[in-house]
Amino acid sequence: MLKIKEILQAKKKFDKSIVLHTPLEYNQSLSEKYGAKVYIKREDLQIVRSYKIRGAFNFINSLSLEDRKYGVVVASAGNHAQGIALTCNKLGVKWTIFMPQTTPSQKVRKTRKFGGEWIEVVLVWDTFDEAFHKSKEYCDKKWAIFVHPFDDLKVITGQATLWFEIIEDIPESEIDYLVLPIGGGGIASGVGTIFKELSPTTQIIGVESDTSASMCESIKQKSVVELPSIWTFADGVAVKKPWKYCFQIAQKVIDKFDVVKDGLIATTMLGLLDDQWIIVEPAGALSIAYLDTIKDEIKWKTVVCVISWGNFDFSRLPEVEEKSLKYLDLKRYYVISFPQRPGALKEFLGVLNEGDDIVYFEYMKKTAKERGPALVGIQTYNSANFPKIEKSMEKKSIVFEDITNKEMYFDLLI
Repeated sequence: MLKIKEILQAKKKFDKSIVLHTPLEYNQSLSEKYGAKVYIKREDLQIVRSYKIRGAFNFINSLSLEDRKYGVVVASAGNHAQGIALTCNKLGVKWTIFMPQTTPSQKVRKTRKFGGEWIEVVLVWDTFDEAFHKSKEYCDKKWAIFVHPFDDLKVITGQATLWFEIIEDIPESEIDYLVLPIGGGGIASGVGTIFKELSPTTQIIGVESDTSASMCESIKQKSVVELPSIWTFADGVAVKKPWKYCFQIAQKVIDKFDVVKDGLIATTMLGLLDDQWIIVEPAGALSIAYLDTIKDEIKWKTVVCVISWGNFDFSRLPEVEEKSLKYLDLKRYYVISFPQRPGALKEFLGVLNEGDDIVYFEYMKKTAKERGPALVGIQTYNSANFPKIEKSMEKKSIVFEDITNKEMYFDLLI
């Protein structure tokens, strides 16, 4: 189990040039929106844009000089990798990192930049879990030191140092709610442990993406569960299963586990960007997005949300916007069967309302067929317009199918 003394020692040993004391900010906009006192712990302002540097540094710094000679091996979806890279470069430790081939290129580039001559990046397979198994095989062959990105007590201890900064910086006498993101569970286990012991009245909530909710499923079944597959929109928290230490600790210290839909995550990302110029990747928006779920509970309360994972690749912005519009029901995609005759398209346009806009249209006339399919994307300012559109199509005997929430089709488009 974690010990407060060891967490304090880890904090004191941090190299302050690479592990920053990040700000705890009172957020006026969120406080007004939810009628609460909302503070956000800005771990996205770390040099590597996530809290992962804390656990990475604590682990590497605790290795003996003899162990450091063997080199370090790690598997990561990208954020832990950057923490390890910066630490190894600073301390002069050779390391090899296994990352999924699906890792955003921006994270791969920054990992190489932070690590310099001290690192080797190996891209394998599609998910963190697959990269993990490859890294373990390599480690066994090379007799290297393996650093787990979250399921290690030294890593968890490093993440737990967040607690001291929150308590030191917050002006309130007590914190009513603490919302923590969950991927593997390292930060939730570490910070949750200390809050549970020293701030027992604080309601601690661990939040996952609904498309990779392995911790929630494991808690429900009271044992570690490996999901058969996961979507990777929020790639920073896309883990098929929680691991030994994180699961054992989290189930004891987290008061509530819950999920956030990817569409709400996307909407929150855009809100943070447009309203406050806070740039986070999907995983980084989890805790803020969850405030919508508990908005009635937190009125007049003091809430702390930990945000991290600021490594956003702007080439993904169209995907984020699409997910947000779909979630808000302001954009839908239809497959429509058009009669192959003059005037059919003009007839279809009559189903649209003022303010409705066709933003995607793909059609090719087929020979020797009475009808031909078209893929049509419609965007509107008011979600109430879609039932009107569909009712109009039915009246005109237009054959259609709504494919908006069929992920395979969506991935084909964006």
